[in-house]
Amino acid sequence: MRYRVSHKTTYRYSEPASLSQNEVFLHPREIETQRVIESRLAIDPKPQYQHRRTDYFGNIAQVFMVQHPHNELTMTATSIVETALPVTPLSTPPWESVVQRLAAPVRQLPDLEAYQFVFASPLISVAPGVMEYARPSFPPGTPVLDGAMNLMGRIFKEFSYDTSATTVDTTVEQLLAERKGVCQDFAHFAISCLRSMGLAARYVSGYLETMPPPGKPKMIGADESHAWLSLYIPDTGWVDLDPTNNIIPGENHIVLAWGRDYGDVTPVKGVVMGGGIHTLSLMVDVAVHS
Repeated sequence: MRYRVSHKTTYRYSEPASLSQNEVFLHPREIETQRVIESRLAIDPKPQYQHRRTDYFGNIAQVFMVQHPHNELTMTATSIVETALPVTPLSTPPWESVVQRLAAPVRQLPDLEAYQFVFASPLISVAPGVMEYARPSFPPGTPVLDGAMNLMGRIFKEFSYDTSATTVDTTVEQLLAERKGVCQDFAHFAISCLRSMGLAARYVSGYLETMPPPGKPKMIGADESHAWLSLYIPDTGWVDLDPTNNIIPGENHIVLAWGRDYGDVTPVKGVVMGGGIHTLSLMVDVAVHS
């Protein structure tokens, strides 16, 4: 599939802001199942300072600063990407053997790189209650991907999608208690479950093409940023899982960035001096591109 993605973020200030510094992760990744044909970022007003860097996880971050008074700041990222279906392994090793291999004193380089995603991170704790929730999905000898997919299915069935139930500061313990949230929350919770079992899992940000109800036209700008997770399987690599939709992501999932949790790959974040009260508007559109 070939997609055109437009992600427009606008901040409006009640008083002039004297300075705004931002970092954005809106440039799609080049990976085996995704090719970036073009990607550009338009900023209004024009920044006095702007550069692009590659972060620790290999994501492209764009950093800029507007240093003169402004009442509005708009960032529009436009990308064209080609995606392909990932290859899902037919069989995977028992989850216990994966844990043992990740924790071995001497590891192969891919296993060693994955091992950093076994531990708690700033936004994803590894708590006893979460482990208790995860354990039924991993009976002894269960193939690791089978267990992870069972866990994903349970989260899909037992948690409700509710945009008003959580904030970016909601913990996995709170989510477990309330069982309501959004894609970011479900990804965080699934990652916490997998890490509690000694498995390596990372957070993925991106987009998902959404389809309108039958007979209804697609609304431009109605798509949103999306989030899911990846599970590491030795000798296979990373396999993506989308607990919000209970699927293995396919060619309609577009990858922006990955890290330990949402905090590593927040699409847009920054600081502003002045500005008074500000409002935020976001418009995301994912459309098939010929």
